[in-house]
Amino acid sequence: MMLTSTDFTGLINRRFFQNFLPIPASNSLALGSVAPDFSLPDITNNRTVKLSDYRNQQPIVLAFTRIFTEKQYCPFCYPHIINLNQNYERFIEQGIEVLMITSTDAKQSQIVVRDLGLKMPLLSNPDCRVFRRYHTGQALGAPLPAQFVLDKTGKIQYKHLFSFFDHNAKFDKLLKFL
Repeated sequence: MMLTSTDFTGLINRRFFQNFLPIPASNSLALGSVAPDFSLPDITNNRTVKLSDYRNQQPIVLAFTRIFTEKQYCPFCYPHIINLNQNYERFIEQGIEVLMITSTDAKQSQIVVRDLGLKMPLLSNPDCRVFRRYHTGQALGAPLPAQFVLDKTGKIQYKHLFSFFDHNAKFDKLLKFL
């Protein structure tokens, strides 16, 4: 299901202006370092997720995604979201949790969960503080996508930062590092 709507309602907001100027992603989080902790609302499951609660429990894929509004998806991220959602059970079967992080607010995120039938947790981060802690970069009104693979101890084993040549890490590549 490819969304072709041109409804830009809700696009121009505080988050848009805070993320308008381009800031490239940074490699400042080193492989092998412990991923920065955070606590965010999980819109899919109506709970709060704290990253450190997973430490010493299971590996994690952090999938930072670019959704402008509940009707406007990044053309590079939309297929990635769909692919991760379709493969969510494969991650779970291997003991891996996928946490998708978006900058849409709770109301917009609820619509995304419903419209896309998301099974994986969708964490809402409208102030983009977690995106900034992970140095994902930003441009044209939203933070850029990135993926991080964390081992069972919470250490970063792999990171993929957005570039125009390689937008998002593929499913198989994420599994390779777990």
